[in-house]
This record gives sequence, structure tokens and C-alpha cells, in this order.
Amino acid sequence: MKPFDYVRPNDAAGAAGAAAKGATFIAGGTNLLDLMKLEIMTPDRLVDINRLDMTEISERENGGVRIGALATNSDCAANPVIRRDYAVLARAILAGASGQLRNKATTGGNLCQRTRCYFFYDPAMPCNKREPGSGCRAKDGFNRIHAILGASESCIATYPGDMAVAMTALDAEVEILTANSEIRTLPVADFHRCPGDQPQKDNVLEPGDLITAVTLPPPVQGRHIYRKVRDRSSYAFALVSVAAVIRVESKMIAHAALAFGGLAHKPWRDAAVEKALTGQAPSLALFDKAADILLSDAKGQGDNDFKIPLTRRTLTAVLAEACGMEAPA
Repeated sequence: MKPFDYVRPNDAAGAAGAAAKGATFIAGGTNLLDLMKLEIMTPDRLVDINRLDMTEISERENGGVRIGALATNSDCAANPVIRRDYAVLARAILAGASGQLRNKATTGGNLCQRTRCYFFYDPAMPCNKREPGSGCRAKDGFNRIHAILGASESCIATYPGDMAVAMTALDAEVEILTANSEIRTLPVADFHRCPGDQPQKDNVLEPGDLITAVTLPPPVQGRHIYRKVRDRSSYAFALVSVAAVIRVESKMIAHAALAFGGLAHKPWRDAAVEKALTGQAPSLALFDKAADILLSDAKGQGDNDFKIPLTRRTLTAVLAEACGMEAPA
């Protein structure tokens, strides 16, 4: 690990100002410290934001919830309001990492974790994310965990998180303090980006931008399901994950919100899939049609071709469960 300076400001404006000059925020450090040890990230200065007053999880006047950026994953998943009204979020968080990591990982930091790729984590290999213009070794290398949607010629890495997938399905918003002390908000669905020709940018944050909170809208009634398909039962990233909020009324799907993990450089949501489901009577044929829409542009990279049929089966199983049907064997 390369030497670095360390500062610990007492207010958010001071933290944002320090980061605007090129410093890197650290809270739980569960991803950043690993990257620093491997010298994949080599910040000259760390800005420790743990003294900032951003740990509260509170109900809002409009019926929603505000989650402070420094609220830990454990506290968020255990919060009684989150468990009652946003169960898909609690389940997604508990599906990620280990208890020890959830005790340290923060809401804001979890959103900012880097995409996963064997070659990004190996400094001996070319990687456009780590060194723009050097090439993408994953495209012709072992790419079992890589993207089937939204990839580019520059990068086929996937976003590894679970929390953000559920937040995307819930229409959550990110609250950001800029280096100019302005507050801006944007949907979690727009926070992460597809790689395009700038794979080094995982999200839309600019230098000095500090996530202060995530806000959830008033809860939507329905079945909350988070299903994560992975190589082992704990502490593994998703090959495919689905966050779903489905409500059935009078034998028709009245509400459908779906987001997917493990498929792209960001949590993936397709409005056309939800539109095709809403107002329709649940059936395996309908679920198959929804999968056709979702996967219409899917492209395997060789070792991860299996993700395409796996995604279809997982989506069908989740929708069947949500609608009270028996999934096909």
C-alpha cells in the first residue's frame, strides 16, 4: 500500500471541499482498503467522514424514509420500518457479504463500491477500467461473472452490490452534497452508469460530491422478493439477482417493479418488462414474454453464456412466487 495523508473533518462542507481537491472519502472502507492494498486505487489523501452526522434512519412526513449515508448495512437491514415496509431492501442487504462486513459497510459506501472483474483486480493484466486505453482482458479471457447487458467494447464488468438493486426497484433517490455546498438528488437507477467508452467511471459522482442520504418513497403494497443466485450460499456475488415488488389485485398484476443484479455494469431495470406485466393475468406464458423483453439485447461473452437462460428461469421463478403460482421445475 502506498503512503497517504489522512484528514478527519468535522462537517460535510469541509469533507466535500477536501475531496474536491483530489482526496478520497473513506467510511467503512470495506472495498476501498482492499483496492488500496492491491494498489489498484492509490489516493494521496483519505478524508474520513465517520464523524459526520449522517447515521440516522428516519421516517419522512410524506410517508417515506430517509437513510443517512453513514447508516451501516446492519442497522438498515434491522430497522423495523425498513423490515416492515421495504422488505425487499432488508432481504437484499442480508444477502450480501458477511455479518462483520455489514457491520462496517455504510449506505453511501455500498453504492460506491467498484464493479467486479478478475482482471480489474489483477494489476498485471490490461484493464480499461484501471488504465483507460490498455484493453479489456476479460473479453477474451475467463468471463463467467461478467455482463450480458449494457456492456461495451471497453468493459464487460458487472456491478456486484445487492442493496442498490433493491433500491432501484423501490425508486429510491440519492441525496448528494456538491463541493459548492449545493444539494442535488437523482434516482438510484441513474446513479451508476454503463461503461461506454469511459469504464473508469462507475457512477455519476463528480470530484467533491458527497452522498449524504438515500431516500425511499412511501411504501408500495405487494409481495417483496429478493432472489440471489450465486455459486455458494453465503459471501458470494450474484450471478443473477432479482429484486421484485409485485401486487396482484382481482387476479391481475396491478403493480410490477423489477431490478436485476449480476447482469450489467449497474443495477438493471427495464420499464418495458414492467409495462408488459402490469394489467395482465399472471401466467407462465406472460412471464416468458417478460423474459424475452428483458433479454432481447443480451449477449454472452463465452464463459457466461449460461447467464441468459439462468436469468429467464430466475425471473420466472420470482414472478411465480410473487403471484402465488407454482414455478416450473
